[in-house]
Amino acid sequence: MKNIVFLLLVALLPFNCLAQADSKNDKEKSEMKPSKNEDGEWDLTVIDTQFDYFLNAVAKPISQYSESYLKSRNTLLVSEWNSYYSSGRYRNVIESSIDYDPKEKYGLKFEYKLYQVFAYVNWKYGLRMNGLSGSDATRY
Repeated sequence: MKNIVFLLLVALLPFNCLAQADSKNDKEKSEMKPSKNEDGEWDLTVIDTQFDYFLNAVAKPISQYSESYLKSRNTLLVSEWNSYYSSGRYRNVIESSIDYDPKEKYGLKFEYKLYQVFAYVNWKYGLRMNGLSGSDATRY
């Protein structure tokens, strides 16, 4: 009997190690990282069919924001987002963390698009985030 239990443990050990390696790979895959496009500008890809509609029809225009304003808001919002992700809150909405360096100069277009991602999540799912300004935090 002891031999059977021992053989069973030895047989299942590789599967246990494999599961830990997969969870580590899942953690790496579940992080959104900014990337540079062909022109050398920072870019953010949002895979949601309604995001383009939101950006063009609902969101405030880019001219209403300054880069420094958006950077300060994004720093707070990314911190709040990553906190929700690591705690497991809003799992049905927040599926990945965001790799964002506030010291990096991403540019106005990138900062605007990132900020609008947070406004979009508020608009579509009703997820209230403290870093959104009052007019962007309302449900349209």
